[in-house]
Amino acid sequence: MARKRKGRDISGWLVIDKPAGMTSTAVVNKVRWALEAKKAGHAGTLDPEATGVLAVALGEATKTVPYITDALKAYRFVVRLGQSTNTDDAEGELLAQSDTRPGDDEIKECLNNFIGDIMQVPPQFSAVKIDGERAYKRARDGETMEIAARPLFVDELIMTDRPDADHVELEMVCGKGGYVRSIARDLGEALGCHGHVLHLRRIWSGPFEAEDGLSIEDIDRMAKTPELDTHLRPLEEGLADLPEVKATAEGMARLRNGNPGMVLASDLEYGDEAWASFEGQAVAVGTLRGGELHPSRVFVAP
Repeated sequence: MARKRKGRDISGWLVIDKPAGMTSTAVVNKVRWALEAKKAGHAGTLDPEATGVLAVALGEATKTVPYITDALKAYRFVVRLGQSTNTDDAEGELLAQSDTRPGDDEIKECLNNFIGDIMQVPPQFSAVKIDGERAYKRARDGETMEIAARPLFVDELIMTDRPDADHVELEMVCGKGGYVRSIARDLGEALGCHGHVLHLRRIWSGPFEAEDGLSIEDIDRMAKTPELDTHLRPLEEGLADLPEVKATAEGMARLRNGNPGMVLASDLEYGDEAWASFEGQAVAVGTLRGGELHPSRVFVAP
């Protein structure tokens, strides 16, 4: 008999402004402890030294994590020109240096090559799997790997500041699976001067913004108190990028049991993905077929 997981059956999102020096997993564990939650997860890993929005899903909201992971995200970061490292950030060992420093116009022109649908090679120190093992584990052993390029959609990449010849501040809006460290590395190579990320901050992810996030100090202060519960955001926010349809009472009952359920008429087309609500609460996510929603994810009633 499986052991029952301890904790509260609590559902929703808690938005954290992650500090530098803390892993995303450590943040999730801190939130789970503070809320005494049975189940928690995050929507998109941040590197330990990166800061910014880390959306933590609790309970039933964990079923909406893929929709935040797939959503657009925005990053503000500083690239150190003239140096490359083995981690593509400031934590790594120096690999190469250059005295070349491109001008502002050259940088802006080069950024255009990284907009749209591009192919990107993840860093050697990354969580991608190579023959079943995380790349960073093999890189720590001194191995250099051939990592296949992966598609990435970059909606926007602009230069926002050039404080001095060695540094350039950029902002990027991109889709799922983007590595900012790879952008910095590849930009440096394209400019002929090398480059790595010096500072990185995720300023928003889907509907969640860093400026609305709680600090770790806030979590510690409010841990295991009703005050922290007031900062929970509804799981429905994780479905912001999907269209909503209203379920009938009978349809809601059928959907809750994992069966196709009737929804009210909408302008969506056959086969479209949507989420169904009943009296303001999410019931299920699925595809529309002939006036019914065929569920792929069902949310347990609170």
